[in-house]
This record gives sequence, structure tokens and C-alpha cells, in this order.
Amino acid sequence: MRQNTVINNPFFQQESQQENRVMKIRLMLKAFLDNITLIITFMFLVLQLKEYLVLRYKNILKYMWALPIVVSLLSIGVMWEPLIYGEVRLDLRGVPIFYISYLLGWKYGLISTFLPALYRYHLGGTSVLQGIFQAIILPFAIGAFFQNRKCYNPPYSILNIRHMLRAFNCYQVIRFFLILQTTNVSFITVICLILFEIAAVLCIFFMQNDVSRKLLLRKELEYHSRHDSMTNLYNLRFFRTNVEQLMGSNVPVVIAMMDVDYFKKYNDTHGHPAGDAVLRTIAQLLNDSMRKEDVFARYGGEEFIICFTKITNMQTAVNIAERFRKNVEDYRFFGEETQPDGKVTVSIGLGGLSDGKSLDELIKEADQMLYKAKKSGRNVVEWNSSS
Repeated sequence: MRQNTVINNPFFQQESQQENRVMKIRLMLKAFLDNITLIITFMFLVLQLKEYLVLRYKNILKYMWALPIVVSLLSIGVMWEPLIYGEVRLDLRGVPIFYISYLLGWKYGLISTFLPALYRYHLGGTSVLQGIFQAIILPFAIGAFFQNRKCYNPPYSILNIRHMLRAFNCYQVIRFFLILQTTNVSFITVICLILFEIAAVLCIFFMQNDVSRKLLLRKELEYHSRHDSMTNLYNLRFFRTNVEQLMGSNVPVVIAMMDVDYFKKYNDTHGHPAGDAVLRTIAQLLNDSMRKEDVFARYGGEEFIICFTKITNMQTAVNIAERFRKNVEDYRFFGEETQPDGKVTVSIGLGGLSDGKSLDELIKEADQMLYKAKKSGRNVVEWNSSS
């Protein structure tokens, strides 16, 4: 009789209900915390691997198709630790799918949906179609639809967090009403799910942007270490490294030195900004006139250095140099009528064939020919005919 009294006592029933409520909250938090921990850890490792591969391989873009497959495996891993709410499985599987779809667009996003959809179908249950649509198809569609093409620059994309959050919140609002209308999941549980998904997607996108910024900074530093800041041609140090490698591989080369005629007079007449513009234009004409295999750089001041590669006949190098000299002569520079010949021109001197000589010897020969070109009236190409 006393035992029945205890069982029917409202105080103990209330305490039992509180314990059940606390247990449900613990299970919910554990499931969502396990999900978010897995997502953050996995994406951290993936993005670190991306950073390593970008630095190691130049043509990394051809392997981009692998990223949605890898991230789709993360969605499957997330589904291993769901919150079971009757027949409904609640987890954060939509976060990785939204990330890929928003970052790379619908084609890659679609790839990321196949394996998670198959796995969710394999798990079965009365809510399988709802689970596939609400947590796989929907984040893919919203992410791809809101993709910010202005930020698309793989593998260096830096995303606008505010724009991303607007897109992700759109997904969350739609999902919120779908869950409440199609399931018996409590309002508090849905809110907790949304908060955890927002936290997870923010962590991913902050890590994404951090890695992209580091890669861009490294790329910029590498560029400036190799290029002249004025003309964007190679600097002399990088030029020497490249040419010495070619010569070490027994590639026949010819070195040419080029100088802008009466450049000091042009600078004195029109000012240094105008002179800098002349140097940049000549650098562009040099780019347009040389062959793909040739190497060229700014030597210093108004001097440039050229390495003609795979040259077995001096006349070939002379013809290319003459073409460049003519292109400069024909170009209409600002204020060129004040120059002694009424034009901005260049003088070019070519050394002999490499033929076992050192780079310094070839540069010295080219410099001597340049001096000869200056002495013979400028706006000419002089070469070592004895080679």
C-alpha cells in the first residue's frame, strides 16, 4: 500500500519527468557537439591538406572534383552520430553540402550530394525522403543558388561572410518550418539544431578564408621576390637563376643587353613618372616581341637583359632582337618628339653563342656589343659576328 503511494506521489512523478527532460537535453547536446567537433576537425585537416597541395602542385585545379567527394564523406560521418527523435534523424549533415555548393557552385555541389543521399536512403525509416530533401537537397540548392561569383577564385577564394550567412539563414528558415510541419520534433530542439549548424558553418568559412589569405599572401610574396616592381618583368636575380639552370642542362643560349637611348634626357624633359611609363611600355613590347621560351628581365635603370634559348644560329637571335627594336621605334610614346631623333628608341647588343662559356662571360660580351651599338649611332642591333 505504501509502495503504491510512493509511485503515485506527484512529487516523484515530477522529479522523474525532470530527469527525463535533462537526459533528453544531454543526448541532444552530445549528438550536436559530436557532429560539430567532427565537422571542424575534418575541415581543418582538409584545408591544411589543400594548403600543402596548392604550394606543392601548380595545376591543383584539375583535382577540384575530389573535394566534393571528400566533403560528402564528412556528411556521411556526421550521420553516424545523430539525435534520434522518434523516426526522425537530426544531425548537421547539411553543413558540408552547403559549404561546397556555396563555395564551388552547383556542379560540385551536386557531386557532394550523391553519397550522403544513398547512405541516408540505406538507413531507411519512415522519414527517409524528408531527411534527404531537408538536409541534403535543400542545402545544396540554396548554397548553389546564392553562390557569390564575385568571390569565386579557386583555390584562393575569400568569401563574404555576411553574404554567406544570409544564404545559410535562408536555408535555415525554410528547414525550420519544414521540420515543425512534417515532424513532432520540439521547437527547442529545432532551435538548438539551427544554432549548432550556424556555429559549424561559421567555423568552416573562417578557416576557409584564413587558409586562402595565407596562400594569397605567399603567392604575392613569391611574385615580388621574382619580379621587378616597376615593369613586372623578372628581376635580375631570378633571371640569373633561370638562365644558369638552362645552361646547366646544356641548352644553347645567346645573351643580349638592351638600353633605352637618351633616357636621361627624356626624364629631365618630361619627369620621372613619364619615364617610368616608358619603361613599362617597353617591358610590354618586350613581352610581345619575344618567344615563349626566351627569358628576359630588367637589368637596372633603363637597361634590360634577354636570354634567347635554344639558339644554334646567331641570325635567329639577331632577327628577334631587330623585330623588337623596330617595334619600339614604331611605337608612339608621349613626348618623344623632344628626343634627339624625334623618337624613343633602344640599342641592343648580342654576345656570342654560349658554347661552354659562363653566364658572366656572355653578359660581358653582350655589354661590349651594346657599347658598340651606342658608339655607332644608337637605335641599332650589334652582334658578335665572330661567334
